[in-house]
Amino acid sequence: MPKENYRNPAEYYASHSLITDPKEYRHLLADIPSSVSEMVEILQGLFLHIFWAERYGVTPTPQQREHVQARSVRNILEAIDNIDPAPLTEPRPLEKRFFGNCRDHSVLLCAMLRAQGIPARVRCGFATYFIPNHFEDHWICEYWDGQSDRWILVDPQLDTLQKQVLGISFDTLDMPQGQFITGAEAWKLARSGQEDPEKFGIFDMKGLWFIRGNLIRDLASLNKVELLPWDIWGLIEGQERELTEEDYTLLDEVAELIIGHDPKLYEVYQENPALKVPDVITSWTDNGPKPVTLE
Repeated sequence: MPKENYRNPAEYYASHSLITDPKEYRHLLADIPSSVSEMVEILQGLFLHIFWAERYGVTPTPQQREHVQARSVRNILEAIDNIDPAPLTEPRPLEKRFFGNCRDHSVLLCAMLRAQGIPARVRCGFATYFIPNHFEDHWICEYWDGQSDRWILVDPQLDTLQKQVLGISFDTLDMPQGQFITGAEAWKLARSGQEDPEKFGIFDMKGLWFIRGNLIRDLASLNKVELLPWDIWGLIEGQERELTEEDYTLLDEVAELIIGHDPKLYEVYQENPALKVPDVITSWTDNGPKPVTLE
């Protein structure tokens, strides 16, 4: 992380990370319009969420189910281009789309924004709008709007069909506070007893351990290391019974730093091996855990 500019978020988040850098596929983003609404519309013509596919009448093939393992924007764009080399501005037929998830939507939108010098970052946390009285594991993108002097939250996954099914009436391109909560906010809610940690997660995976993972993934994303939802390292890996009081104190501090937009969060990340993403992580796939060396 370039320490010389992290205290200036408008500068720091306007440049690519190793994950969002399109590399040799940079040209594919050259004709993307600067309007966020148009970017999201383009994204929704490229992606089909793997969990929603059957709602669109599509059953993913085994090969299509592997799309979600693409960790970098470079690899996402490679897959999209291999499936259909048309310009990204041309919507793909459903069967020719990239079968991704919320993180993939968010990381590509982040890349589109950064490609135009717009400060953007991917956030890991939980959404309140998928299941009533539940905080669903989710990722979104936010960008800095200089005119209103604030970060604007965008959920690029939610297209017309999904909004109709979920009964969503709020603006998904400028989400109101509380619809999405970050991993840090979730951690504080659960640790303070304001919310039951068993209400946070996805499928049968839930609890404080799950919130801990999203807290640390969000910290990594704020340090421009936007990994997969099932990538684990450091304090994400330990069982609850294995964590010490010092571990919980550190995680409480991280949550407060993130919520308070404190620049110290970058230093805490860099200085703690239990938080910082190492060169080799563990990624949980359908075939179980495997070591992955990050590029």
